[in-house]
Amino acid sequence: MPTDCIRYQDSGYFTPITVDYLNQNSQLQSLCHRFPTIENFEKQIQEKQSQFTNESRKVLVAALNKQYTNVEVSSATHSNINSLLESNTFTITTGHQLNLFTGPLYFLYKIITVINLTKTLKSKYPNQNFVPVYWMATEDHDFEEINYFNYKGKKIRWNKASSGPVGRLSTEDLKAVYEVFEKEIGTSHNANYIKQLFEDAYLKHETLAAATRFLANALFGEYGLVILDGDDVDLKREFIPYIKEELLFQKSHQEVLRTIETMKSYAIQVNPREINLFYIEDHLRERIIFEKNRYTINNTSLQFSKEALLELVEKSPEKFSPNVILRPLYQEVILPNLCYIGGGGELAYWFELKSYFDSVGVVFPILLLRNSVLLATEKQALKADKLGLSWSNLFEKQQELIHRKTNEFSEFPIDLSIQKEHLKNQFHYLHVLANQTDKSFSGAVKAQEAKQINGLEHLEKRLLKAQKRKYQEDLNRIIALQNELFPNQGLQERTANFSEFYIEYGAELIEKLMITLKPLDNEFSIVTL
Repeated sequence: MPTDCIRYQDSGYFTPITVDYLNQNSQLQSLCHRFPTIENFEKQIQEKQSQFTNESRKVLVAALNKQYTNVEVSSATHSNINSLLESNTFTITTGHQLNLFTGPLYFLYKIITVINLTKTLKSKYPNQNFVPVYWMATEDHDFEEINYFNYKGKKIRWNKASSGPVGRLSTEDLKAVYEVFEKEIGTSHNANYIKQLFEDAYLKHETLAAATRFLANALFGEYGLVILDGDDVDLKREFIPYIKEELLFQKSHQEVLRTIETMKSYAIQVNPREINLFYIEDHLRERIIFEKNRYTINNTSLQFSKEALLELVEKSPEKFSPNVILRPLYQEVILPNLCYIGGGGELAYWFELKSYFDSVGVVFPILLLRNSVLLATEKQALKADKLGLSWSNLFEKQQELIHRKTNEFSEFPIDLSIQKEHLKNQFHYLHVLANQTDKSFSGAVKAQEAKQINGLEHLEKRLLKAQKRKYQEDLNRIIALQNELFPNQGLQERTANFSEFYIEYGAELIEKLMITLKPLDNEFSIVTL
């Protein structure tokens, strides 16, 4: 294959706002703080260092040490947590839902992007320390988004009634899921490792948050990954001033709406609520609504006066959960963070938040698109070579690819564009003649032109159809290969689970990704296993 990567902008899988951001379009400058170049981290470091206090560092480290109780901590992670007490230590963060058994492949790519960026930054800025952080989205409540993963096209689902923050969910009934999965994956050495990993994570930990921490730590602890759960009373206490401001003044709603007005040429990712906070308990996560001079909790009988709710914030800040609009601010308040790494959809909602961050005086992070990867086997790469396919070809929409390859296979041109252009030139003379003589003749000329152009287009379609039949065998091979690499004609990383590749390739999977992925290169990597 001629290349092992293609530019994100050329892949056809990113939205206009993401492409414009990758191209450092000046129109997006007001929606971000600094573009993600290695040089721009210098000023980001200076700005964050001046704002993040030693007291906040102590609270953060104490919370992390508490969260890591009863977790086997690698020396690299232990060192990273302790280094957060130092004023020259900063975090690089990604966040992700608590998908069952990591969910789709891009869970790995997010975390590897974070780890590799910390290495890149350390090389450039050796006097600073950089800690990779995975923020567990423990307070989300959309269980249907996370209760399954795909294994070789089969959906492995956790059927359970759920309400409240998913991180607090009990794992007691996951044995049934384990038994289904176990039967699917065989008994090879790597399959047994995967079974043990699932069992140790989900059958030996009481909550989904604890299970996810164990799993992420097992996969990435040796690289120094620090896993953070924001559903923490001590960390929420740091956020109290912003919770109160949101309840009293709804500034996020005003600022985000103002920003959205400037983004009309793009699809809007999220719309703000008037109050962007939830009220949470173990089995409850509902919106806080202000109406008739009272604060009510949606779908419950709970009501509070202003004074009572503010008192509750002081006493029990853990009962207040930021939604998608406020969660980024919470993250940046409690972390000495320089950069947030996410997918295109995540960056799109972060773009809505810059003016809100400015209004509350919190440094807005650098935003970086996570690495994207297509995993291919050597056998698939060889097939592509034999079929004369480049990686760029394989990223094309299937109909376009089949059309292109049919034209290439054909011994004569199927595209009749030259003939159509020649015909139009001939009719141009007739149009001029009609206008100079009898203008009523013009309609007949137009009709005849349309008829003959339509005739050529019909012939073109018949030729294409005939050539597709002639080369059907090769075209079927192309379709089969593309369908293997792009399940349901979508990105593999959004469908497949890491386990099916780990069972085949073992530790080589993560090792090769660690070596290959370059966070600041803006390229879709093709990794051949």
